[in-house]
Amino acid sequence: MKQYKGKGIEKGIAMGPVFFYEKKEQKQRRPAADSVAELLRFADAKNKARKQLKDLHDHAQRELGLESAAIFEAQQTMLDDEDFNAYVSGVINSEKLSVESAVAAAGEHFAGRFSRMEDPYLKARSTDVKDVSGLLLRILGGGQEEDGPKEPVILVAEELTPSETMRFDRSKLLGIVTYLGSADSHAAILARTMKLPAISGIEIDKKWNGLKAIVDGHSGMLTIDPDKTLTEEMEKQRLADEALEKEMQLLKDRETLTKGGRRIQICANIGGVEDVSEALENGAEGIGLFRSEFLYLKSDGFPSEEEQFAVYKDVLQRMEGKRVVIRTLDLGADKQAAYFRIGREENPAMGYRGIRICLDQPDIFRTQLRAILRASAFGNPVIMFPMIVSMEEFRQCKQHVEEIKAELKEAGIPYKEDVELGVVIETPAAALISGELAKEADYFSVGTNDLTQYTLAADRGNVKLDHVYDPHHPAVLSLIRMTVENGHAAGIPVGVCGELAADTELTRAFLEYGVDELSVIPAYILPLRNEVIHLD
Repeated sequence: MKQYKGKGIEKGIAMGPVFFYEKKEQKQRRPAADSVAELLRFADAKNKARKQLKDLHDHAQRELGLESAAIFEAQQTMLDDEDFNAYVSGVINSEKLSVESAVAAAGEHFAGRFSRMEDPYLKARSTDVKDVSGLLLRILGGGQEEDGPKEPVILVAEELTPSETMRFDRSKLLGIVTYLGSADSHAAILARTMKLPAISGIEIDKKWNGLKAIVDGHSGMLTIDPDKTLTEEMEKQRLADEALEKEMQLLKDRETLTKGGRRIQICANIGGVEDVSEALENGAEGIGLFRSEFLYLKSDGFPSEEEQFAVYKDVLQRMEGKRVVIRTLDLGADKQAAYFRIGREENPAMGYRGIRICLDQPDIFRTQLRAILRASAFGNPVIMFPMIVSMEEFRQCKQHVEEIKAELKEAGIPYKEDVELGVVIETPAAALISGELAKEADYFSVGTNDLTQYTLAADRGNVKLDHVYDPHHPAVLSLIRMTVENGHAAGIPVGVCGELAADTELTRAFLEYGVDELSVIPAYILPLRNEVIHLD
């Protein structure tokens, strides 16, 4: 019996034989004299790739729902990405190489760019680039798909892309183990949707193929050739997990009340319309963080007022009057859109980002605010401003809102008059002046990811500083407590929307501080609700 420690991606226990999945090598680099012919091959491959991704989209929608299907819809748009296409064309024309060589180079370039980003969501898009470029290479090479397992197995691979994950017969998958891949990757999202115990970060070995294995998604432990004692212990855990899952399903429509009767809101973090169904299916009591910047990151240019209005309206209507906290554009640092042309910065995390961009470029900011305010007639939004460090910044935001309200009123366009305005407390400055901010704000939400890195002067994307980047640090927790106390002193609610909101080791502390709302990714809602209702 041998054990290997990785990182749990999806909780649960899986037991069965190992199926080692190895991708077939694609011969990529070769010269090509006829660039026009290569470009025509590229166009033909893209058309075939669109059809395959459409088939995967339809399959995912039937089997897993709209949210999973949206992954492949997003991949289809990557085929038309201007930067990707320009890179491929440039290699073909300037270096006189084959389209296979160009696609491989483009895939490596853009996957590398994403992998170096700090934001976990964007970092995970590296795999999507590899998936699309790999699909194109298979089409260009006339290659066949690798054979999948014929019996229920533990799938082991260096890395899995979304399309590979979906192409396997779900009934033949018990669990997944990979070396590469994060909890934010689309393949991980699919694993969670399929309820497959999954682990990443384990150096895999071909010699495991066919051996019995146990995947413990709770601890991140992989056991190869387990003994009888451990097998029996893990079987008991698996049955206990099944019983707990059934119990948590009963919590979907239940209010989140502690044993003492205190009401806590458990809300969802989303990045777009495609996440709303999953939020509701998991019993979200509202949207605690709508990351509106993903409307910009998914677009090749500035989304228009009408485009944004349609999205905000859709989300608000689907939430049927529940609060939807919309964080205004938070680009900059690791979240870059090429058409913004922010430029290179020595220290982007502390640079031109968030509300600084919005106040400096009011046309962009006001377009978004108009779209949100127009959509407010169809639901209950809260407009929340990121990266605030002064009263003056917040007052400027409020002034823009009031001016746009006046414009809408004069034009006879309906909007909700009493839309609440909030502040993301994610800088030590905002926490320290939270007493003053609370006098003019309607709501606070603590963004713990940035608050931690700024408080500890530790880049959250730098693995060398993992021992320094500690969200449980007393200084971070003190700032959160201070923010809650100052918010409540002024009579406004305070939520937590960063990764710490889902950290059940801190749930009791947050309740003691008086936190009113915890907002997490949809998959964490029911486990968090289960934690809260069992606390005093």
